[in-house]
Amino acid sequence: MSDHPQKRVLFTTQKAFASRLILATLTGRPIRITRIRPSSPTNVGVAPHEISLLRLLEAVTNGSMIEVSMTGTIVDYRPGLITGSTQGLGANRGVIRHEVPAACTRGVSYFLIPLCLLAPFSKSPINVLFSGPGVITSATPAGDLSVDSVRTAILPLFAKFGILKDIELRILRRSNPGARGKGGAGEVQLVFGHQVRLPKTLHLLNPGRIKRIRGVAYCTGVPASNNARMIEAARGILNPIGVDIYVFSDVSSAPYIPSNDKANPTGKTKTGIGFGLSLVAESSTGCLYSADVASPPSGGAPPEDIGQHCAHQLLESVAAGGAVSIAAVPTILTLMSMSSEDVGRVQLGKEVLSADHIIDLARDMKALGLSPWGFRETSTGQENDIVVSVVGKGVGNVGRKIA
Repeated sequence: MSDHPQKRVLFTTQKAFASRLILATLTGRPIRITRIRPSSPTNVGVAPHEISLLRLLEAVTNGSMIEVSMTGTIVDYRPGLITGSTQGLGANRGVIRHEVPAACTRGVSYFLIPLCLLAPFSKSPINVLFSGPGVITSATPAGDLSVDSVRTAILPLFAKFGILKDIELRILRRSNPGARGKGGAGEVQLVFGHQVRLPKTLHLLNPGRIKRIRGVAYCTGVPASNNARMIEAARGILNPIGVDIYVFSDVSSAPYIPSNDKANPTGKTKTGIGFGLSLVAESSTGCLYSADVASPPSGGAPPEDIGQHCAHQLLESVAAGGAVSIAAVPTILTLMSMSSEDVGRVQLGKEVLSADHIIDLARDMKALGLSPWGFRETSTGQENDIVVSVVGKGVGNVGRKIA
């Protein structure tokens, strides 16, 4: 090993904040992120959800160094070894309890998906319990997936890389965004017990045809009839397709949080009230396409509109082409980059590949020393699709190699 420390990779703005931290952790490269909301009139620097993510990374790694400037506009991150829920390194009885602050406006999937990317390369299993007044289990206006979509549309994709055992995502308490989109007081537990040396090389080139649609309609603190109305509206659009459709209905009571009322210090108030719908379409070749819509924090959206919007979103996801839904593309491409030193291939829709966050991901990967992507036309003559080739870095699970 060289005596000289690695040179920091420089990034600017808070764009792709979570993705850059995860790529830096997987590659072991130190990074510096500058100009984080420098001109914001009210919220200069890192946001509460970004601080919470930094604390989560500190809990699941050993030796990480995190420095935030006084103004919060600069973050220096030097990653350590991914240790998981090791006793004595942030875990208590094998469980890391991570509390999300009440000011958080992002869904818990903002933390879950990065954690799932780190988990296969951990030295020991990861078991994290997300709690606190800021946990939102539904989809959010910021574009975060619901926990249901993570469980049914993201986690199954890990099996294509040979990562499929001892993985469980439990929703212990549901919640929607609270007042002004902040907080929800839900509770979620992620158990990821399958660690590998290197993920398998992926070859996913046949989207197939849609054979079934599954979903979850959920409501928190509102009548169960909202679920029936969402399901009926969604079925009105999806039934003519002629595939097997089943949507599960989940009704939960609203969680309570302290009211912070001086007149009644022990009083509590309801939060996280709302409803939503998560849909996943599965093709004959095992490809998954997802859609996720929840009621806005301000209210005013009838359940019928939510159901129709989600059904249309699912059809748009399928129509975009490729073998991977746009919500899962960053996960797939990141795992392909970290797999063995071989060429993996995946078929994506040109519309999906041209999305801004996918282009940013390609640039960030190249900056951190991962292989650039290759492109070629499909052999099946699908004009709207393109085959993306990714050469794995072969870094893999350093902690498992040492052990």
